[in-house]
Amino acid sequence: MRAFRLASSILASLMFAGAARAAEAPPAPGVRVIDLASGFLEAYERNAATSAPAFVEDFKASVAARFPEFYGIERYQGKRTQAERDKQIAAAYEAFPALREAYRKKVERFTRDLPLYTASFQKAFPDYRPKGDLYFVHSLGEMDGGTRTIKGRTYFIFGADMMTRIHGDGDEAGFFHHELFHDYHSTGCAEERVWTSLWQEGLATYVSRTMNPSASNAELLLDFPRNLVSDTERQLDRAFEHLAANLESKDEAVYAGLFMGKGDDTGLPARRGYYLGYLVAREAGKTRDLQALAKLQCADVRTVVYEAVERLRAKPVVASH
Repeated sequence: MRAFRLASSILASLMFAGAARAAEAPPAPGVRVIDLASGFLEAYERNAATSAPAFVEDFKASVAARFPEFYGIERYQGKRTQAERDKQIAAAYEAFPALREAYRKKVERFTRDLPLYTASFQKAFPDYRPKGDLYFVHSLGEMDGGTRTIKGRTYFIFGADMMTRIHGDGDEAGFFHHELFHDYHSTGCAEERVWTSLWQEGLATYVSRTMNPSASNAELLLDFPRNLVSDTERQLDRAFEHLAANLESKDEAVYAGLFMGKGDDTGLPARRGYYLGYLVAREAGKTRDLQALAKLQCADVRTVVYEAVERLRAKPVVASH
């Protein structure tokens, strides 16, 4: 989300990709990329023969200082100390040799793929304009892509390390379209509840599926944890009952069970909210196209979500496509 060494080359690639498509569509607006993922690689190579403590100090000075909002501890509001953050950085250094070559390829591929996926996304949503800079980072194991709101500002972030670990060499079109949709989409809702998150993630997944109809569940981020779709479908009635009872919830534990990998104590699959949200968006898509769904504002979204959940509870439709 939120120049450095690769920013100018990526902008040049974006301009070239846009020019090549000028005859068929207006060029995609430039996405300014702040590349810190390469900085991690460079810091590692400077310290490969030294030690984790030396790397930690180098990384903090050469990379983390460029994005203190993400790498600093202030955003954790006292829940993480600097010593704990340093331990995370050291762990990333220790684990990096096994990831090194795949990570390097991912960084190189990102500069090629982003302009192509931005252009194809703009074909579906011609009014897409980036909300800000895109930060390309080593996320220290936190994320492959998404947004983080820090001190009231939303940052658009791609994590090269988790992209490498989760996606491997697979087709990432669905992933890029999912994350670009988040940068494009806004409901205007003033606060986060389960139904707002359900719509945001479910609609992004539905858009990604519609734009990439042959993509696998893994490529659509619907296989993390493994067998997410099939495990949810086996308990779909109970999953929708629990969802319906918690649509207005702001409870962190409820959110974690639905949208995070650590799950909850319900016995239902972790991160199932992505698939349930996809089914809700698909239900709403029976009477609206993608552009209309994307333009729905907060009050209308709430109505659409509640109505779709009730229809799906009454007659669940089991289908992952």
